[in-house]
Amino acid sequence: MISSNDIRPGVTLLLEGSVWVVVEFLHVKPGKGAAFVRTKLKNVETGQTLERTFRAGEKLERAQVSSREMQYLYEMEGNYYFMDTETYEQTFIPEDVIDNGKWYLKENDVIIIQFYQDRPISVELPTYADLVVVETDPGLKGDTASGGSKPAKLETGVVVQVPLFVQVGDKIRVDTRTNEYLSRV
Repeated sequence: MISSNDIRPGVTLLLEGSVWVVVEFLHVKPGKGAAFVRTKLKNVETGQTLERTFRAGEKLERAQVSSREMQYLYEMEGNYYFMDTETYEQTFIPEDVIDNGKWYLKENDVIIIQFYQDRPISVELPTYADLVVVETDPGLKGDTASGGSKPAKLETGVVVQVPLFVQVGDKIRVDTRTNEYLSRV
């Protein structure tokens, strides 16, 4: 059991027979009345989102989730294949579980995958990824770091906005949560 006061993004809860992950939360203490926690939850099986309010201190059932370190191998027909780094057992994860994480997976990357009852429910990516620019417009002489931005296609297929001085072949660091350019590597 977990108290509603301990809810944070990423916490998994068991509500009405389904597993939900907390996407957002806000602890509200109004001037009059009791405190409450307003949450935005996502069903890990269906992808449905739900906004729910809990009383402060309310007890909720926490879903027992295990995390495993796994190495990304390859993608085939919408399934992403991973190998457990401890047991060397291979498993696949459907594209809908990986969601936008697919844009930051490179072969042999080691990431953490969360399982509920031996079923993958989410992928924890590193906060940034170092990727090579494969397609972008050429920069012009006199372009500076603060002069604007242009779209650039990276080696995994994701398109991000980069400064004008970034060229094809440059390795850049991208924030995996926001798809924003951070720096050249």
